[in-house]
Amino acid sequence: MLTLPPAVETRTGLQWRRAAAPDLVLERPLAEEAAVGILYDGRPHAVLMATPEDVEDLAIGFTLSERIAGADQIAGVGLEVLEAGVQVDIRLTPEGRKSKARSRVRSMEGRSSCGLCGVERLSAAVRPLGAVAASKPLSRRAIEAALDALDDAQTLGRLTRAMHAAAFAGPEGELLIVREDVGRHNALDKLIGAVSRAGLDPGEGFCLITSRCSYEMVDKAAVAGFPVLVAISAPTALAIRKAQEANIALIALARADGAVLFTGGERIAP
Repeated sequence: MLTLPPAVETRTGLQWRRAAAPDLVLERPLAEEAAVGILYDGRPHAVLMATPEDVEDLAIGFTLSERIAGADQIAGVGLEVLEAGVQVDIRLTPEGRKSKARSRVRSMEGRSSCGLCGVERLSAAVRPLGAVAASKPLSRRAIEAALDALDDAQTLGRLTRAMHAAAFAGPEGELLIVREDVGRHNALDKLIGAVSRAGLDPGEGFCLITSRCSYEMVDKAAVAGFPVLVAISAPTALAIRKAQEANIALIALARADGAVLFTGGERIAP
């Protein structure tokens, strides 16, 4: 029986530096990418290029964030490792199959860098968002505590310097779940799947991402029900408009010594 490939592989390279001699042969831990096929009731739906770790979380998070089915419409998850990659088969309830039939169509391939690969119609790309439910105001101190803890929690990121992370923190800033992947969308989908599987309430905490915040990251956060989204890098203008539409507090350019609040100021305690 095949096993999941490792998330990290060590390879040898020849390093040179302008001001140093001689050249140096070194071993470098590298992030792995693998094809992860997502099936529904045995029928292929999409193939994602992703880090081969927490792939069940990825498949469930993808199912939820793509609005294919709700958490209560997932009857089970099957995992199979093949020579070509990993297959995750989501078994849906009858209501889940009806929901899937109404979801947007995607072609089979999705790259690790793209959140909309395979969407066939422009009208399906940017979808309307409902407002995320009200939540208790979050303190700046909680956000700073989560940011302080996030670097140490990125095991694969520290090793490879080639991974994105997405984390769910509690109301005091304590990190509850962290997921990593070469793809920023995959990392967030993994987190959404893990939060759902753990039975946690997204409204009782907030989400942090180590990547830039493009609009589809806001889309996923809104569908998941995160009231606050904190991004290490900058947002796009569309991301800000979508965060306003979803009534999400969008905080970006977040560092240990401060951040920029763009939307949802009522969700952050003064």
